[in-house]
Amino acid sequence: MLLQLTVHNYAIVDHLDLELKPGMSVITGETGAGKSIMLDALSLTLGARADSGVVRPGADKADILASFDIRSIPEAAAWLAERDLDNDGQCLLRRVITAEGRSRGYINGTPCTQADLRELGALLIDIHSQHEHQSLLKTDTHRRLLDEYANVLPLSQEVSQIARQWQQKNSLLQRLSSNSEEQQSRIQLLSYQLEELDALSLGEDELEALEQEQQTLSQAGQLLEHCRFIIDLCSEGEGSTVLAALASGLNRGRAFSQPPAALLQCNELLTSAQIQIEEAVGELNRFIDNFDCDPERQQWVDERLDSIYSLARKHRVQPHELSELHQQLLQDLEGLQGEDGQLETLATELEQLAATYATKAATLGSKRAGAAKKLQKAVSERMQGLGMPGGRFEICLSTSDSSQPVVHGLESIEFLVSANPGQPVKALARVASGGELSRISLAIQVITAQTSRVPTLVFDEVDVGIGGPTAEIVGQLLRQLGETGQVLTVTHLPQVAAQGHQHLFVYKQRGKDSTSTAVRELAPEQRTEEVARMLGGVEMTEESLAHARKMLAG
Repeated sequence: MLLQLTVHNYAIVDHLDLELKPGMSVITGETGAGKSIMLDALSLTLGARADSGVVRPGADKADILASFDIRSIPEAAAWLAERDLDNDGQCLLRRVITAEGRSRGYINGTPCTQADLRELGALLIDIHSQHEHQSLLKTDTHRRLLDEYANVLPLSQEVSQIARQWQQKNSLLQRLSSNSEEQQSRIQLLSYQLEELDALSLGEDELEALEQEQQTLSQAGQLLEHCRFIIDLCSEGEGSTVLAALASGLNRGRAFSQPPAALLQCNELLTSAQIQIEEAVGELNRFIDNFDCDPERQQWVDERLDSIYSLARKHRVQPHELSELHQQLLQDLEGLQGEDGQLETLATELEQLAATYATKAATLGSKRAGAAKKLQKAVSERMQGLGMPGGRFEICLSTSDSSQPVVHGLESIEFLVSANPGQPVKALARVASGGELSRISLAIQVITAQTSRVPTLVFDEVDVGIGGPTAEIVGQLLRQLGETGQVLTVTHLPQVAAQGHQHLFVYKQRGKDSTSTAVRELAPEQRTEEVARMLGGVEMTEESLAHARKMLAG
């Protein structure tokens, strides 16, 4: 339900802060006072297009805020929750238009797109007029209203879900089938590549070990010569060696009975050096004893490394990436083989889904057809009292010729109407008169009000071209709608205005240098005067006041 509408610097509105109530609210005022400005401003919060021309002259921006209570609108609450925009049952829609023509939208204080405002707004309010929010011109609305009236929304949603599942699986099947030949070629290539890698059987860390061994074997002569040189220099060479020199120095240093601290530290360092050199010599001797410089081994290592490098070049990877490539090719092959096995499974699942869809969609179509007969009869009867005697309303259910499951069921649904006797029925969108369209919309909404999910209905120009008894009937129908929800209607007929639960009066405030539109809620006595004015013009008489009191008394 719409709780509040706040407007700043929109058109000729300086500031407007309006609280709305449940039931039927009528909006009246003198010609040119701007009765539709409220609805136009409200439309902007619902995602309507806007330009800089809507900004009040002299202002830098127009700012419109609409506050809704959505506790009784689960669809809107779910929409907000899915986007993390929920706010404890409250919903604030805001639209800001700058004098330069830029536009910004907000939902519960969070910036949003104009499309988001339209999508959410469609769940909150339905505006029946000649504006772009005339949802009854859309066949999607026709289907929704009929399904709500027939009480088949859960079944309709189930049919839609089954159709979407079928479409998704069918797309996957088509993709897999069209790629089958290419897929088999890919499987053969992967199998061959894996055979090569399996034959290579590269061990973990083997590449690094082989490269180190190759380096060692290629320098065998130089290594052995260097090792023997070091051994001879340290311990086994002719003449004085390093170890012999260290031993001589230590013996002389130990001959002192009370050597100074520096000499003691020197002896310790020389002893440590002697031990380390002896260990180095031992390590070199062990290396020489165990060193294998077999030419055959060197040839095998060279050939093994060449095989590794060649395969890496073939696959355009670094040699150390061959193991990772092997795992990736395995995963690719398993995935392709898995997809290949899905074809039969998918075909079976599609058959099952198609059978389930056919059963559910046929049941849905049968219930739609039965409800359509009742709804078109009820609306046609309502039209007779709304200034369209002889008019009729029909619901066309045309069966789809598609061989595949369709999201919205087996039939397309469209509302058709003839406003005058003898004329063929046409699509609602081709009804020339905005007033006729509004009254037809009113007839449909009255009948479907108990099942409609949109709690706030706005009617503009529903009384164009009517008067007398018809106007009274329109007022009664609008009040009837207000009993179960919220109705806002702009009217110039006293018969309609007298039926409202709340009466809003639009007037112009004229200052010295500017004029602005304002709105106020009328108290009972003020309301009597306004209805009397609507009955008799500017000059109110006792007769018009008495007539107004009688109308308001019901």
